[in-house]
Amino acid sequence: MTNNLDTLATALSATADNLLKEHPDLAPWRPPVGIAPRLSDTELVTLAMMQAMPGFTSEAKWFRHARAHPRHPFPYLPQQPGHNKRLRKAARLLRGITRILATNTSV
Repeated sequence: MTNNLDTLATALSATADNLLKEHPDLAPWRPPVGIAPRLSDTELVTLAMMQAMPGFTSEAKWFRHARAHPRHPFPYLPQQPGHNKRLRKAARLLRGITRILATNTSV
């Protein structure tokens, strides 16, 4: 990733984290006891949005790219099946954050 994308990922992560704090109802349900995910909801949202920004339509190509380049914003990258499961469970979260970002930005 280039420095511009790293900066964008950092800003997107901070914004998503703030939005999740303001709207905790958007986060997917998790049982109170269990294994904590290694990838936070904020990192999941950032990873999904960063896949779309450079134009990667294939998840396999995105993961190859993300693993080959320095991963400062993503200390842990899940395997593709685990990523897909988390994305399906977080669909409401992604829609909500995308809607909030779209209404709060002029782009």
